[in-house]
Amino acid sequence: RERLGSVRIATPREVDAAIVSAERAAHGWAKLGGPARAKILDLAADMVEQDRARRMAVLVREAGKTLPAALAEVRETADLLRYYAVEARRLMSAPVALKGPTGETNTLDLRGRGPFACIAPWNFPLAIFVGQIAAALAAGNPVLAKPAEQTPGTAMLAVRLLHQAGVPTDVLHLLPGSGAVGAALVKSPKVRGVAFTGGND
Repeated sequence: RERLGSVRIATPREVDAAIVSAERAAHGWAKLGGPARAKILDLAADMVEQDRARRMAVLVREAGKTLPAALAEVRETADLLRYYAVEARRLMSAPVALKGPTGETNTLDLRGRGPFACIAPWNFPLAIFVGQIAAALAAGNPVLAKPAEQTPGTAMLAVRLLHQAGVPTDVLHLLPGSGAVGAALVKSPKVRGVAFTGGND
């Protein structure tokens, strides 16, 4: 019964514009490199922990979490950010030398694919939401983030924090709305990957 704020649903035109913006930003974000992206994710993890009480309060009021569950989710969020920072450094710092059975030189160079749609559930509206985004960002992909309809406030605070940590606004877009927003993202040929956690439908 407590009003936390208001939300405006992303329109089809805004979804299309976000996809175009993310596509334009893809090369620059990928070129930044794994270590630089990892530094941003590590800073975001620190920020999550520094403002822990605020995030917990929103999880309690918007998602109905108990205090221990909210605290655990905030901790998991910071852990996921740090995990993907480690992976970005490990996998995307430099090409990996592969064995060459006949003496040739072979390397594996991992790169971003392009815009990713990240569609998160209501039951872990911070940890899974941020975890999906962090994985895509770490791998060099811009993100079109569609939170659960029930928890847009939690998502807005998370996206704002990631922007403050250094993720450019054209690299990370928040698109609140119904399943229609997620469907529009999934069917777009410009979206190069999907991270989805949700119902059987």
